[in-house]
Formats: sequence, structure tokens, C-alpha cells
Amino acid sequence: MTETSTSSPSSLSPLSAPSAAAFEGDGGGAAPLRVAVIVGSNREGRFGPIVAEWLLARVRERSDLTVDVIDLAASDLPTSLSFNPPAAVAAELAKVTPKLAAADAFIVLTPEYNHSYPASLKSLIDWHKDEWEAKPLAFVSYGGLSGGLRAVEHLRPVFAELHTMTIRDTVSFHNAGALFDDQGNHRDPSAADAAAKAMLDQLAWWAWALRAAKAVRPYGS
Repeated sequence: MTETSTSSPSSLSPLSAPSAAAFEGDGGGAAPLRVAVIVGSNREGRFGPIVAEWLLARVRERSDLTVDVIDLAASDLPTSLSFNPPAAVAAELAKVTPKLAAADAFIVLTPEYNHSYPASLKSLIDWHKDEWEAKPLAFVSYGGLSGGLRAVEHLRPVFAELHTMTIRDTVSFHNAGALFDDQGNHRDPSAADAAAKAMLDQLAWWAWALRAAKAVRPYGS
């Protein structure tokens, strides 16, 4: 099983990503949506990079999306928050904050640790506020029997607090290690590919809509 939705792709047609022209009104010209893909695990021996490469290949197939990758194994944000972080922490924030701020949308890739999500991901979330606001966010999860879905459901109220619009449909990999071969290729990708398309279509719809809305009126004003 690779997706939480019971809807077929055809039932999602009203949420298909609109063209840039639909929001520009001049035949096009809008910049592609910037999507920040957050690889949430920094654990030794993690499986995340395999799932991340699968996901990134699908995102990069789309002409309406450009991607930034935020790999939390490449940053070291402390759990002790500060309004005036020291230089070392400021340097770590400089690796991730500009990408979050520039993003029109997010995809969080998370495993499940002890029925929830990694501390590295919570630290990234808590160091930021405005960067998350009034933007859509989708989830891709992986794990054992649960496929990481308990981590996803714990993350939804966290992002709701930050005024982030979480996408209903997810992509989840149950018993993930058995689904990919030694080269990182999905052994039977058809269902996962369909789930990813539905999720990305919904993410793009919300990202276009919120970008257009904020251009007319700043969020919260």
C-alpha cells in the first residue's frame, strides 16, 4: 500500500494543477513553483536517501515545479532555541532558512521513530515560523507495517499551528526496505507513481492558489 487516499486518480481531476496562465491572465509567464523537499532523518544507516531519490525523480519530471533539497543530515540545528543564536548556529540556519523562505510549497519526507517523527525534523520546524506560513505541505513517509503514517499524523497539528496547509493525500511506503532493489529502484512502482502524481497535483493546486492569493492580499492582513 502506497497511499492513504481511497480516491482514484480520476476523482482528483478537479484538483489538477492549473497552468500558470490560469493565474497570470496573460497567457503565461509565471515562474515555476519552488518546492523544498525536506529529508527528515539524520539517523546513521538511514533509508531516507533511497526514498528521497525516488521522490525527487518524480518532482523533477514536472515543468511546473523546481526543487530545493534540505537534507537534515547535512545540518546540525540544536534543540535549544535562541532569539540571538551564536555564529555557529547562524551558519547552520543559513543552510536551510533561505530555502524555506523561498519555497512556494514543501514536501516532508519522514520515517517513523517510536510512533512519531524524528527530533531533527522537529528542530527544523521550531527554528522557523514565518517561513512556513500560508504555504502547502505534502508528506512522503516510510517505515515498517505502518509506513510512517503515525509520524505524518503527529506532524499535521504541528504544522496547523504554523498556519501551514497540509495536503490530505500522502505517499507511504510500508515495509520500505523490501520495496526497493539494491540499486534503489522501486520493484513495482505503478501504485506509488500514481499516488505521487495525485499528491503532487494537489500540492501544486494549493501552491498556485496561495501564491496568487498572497499576491493580491498578504496573509493575515
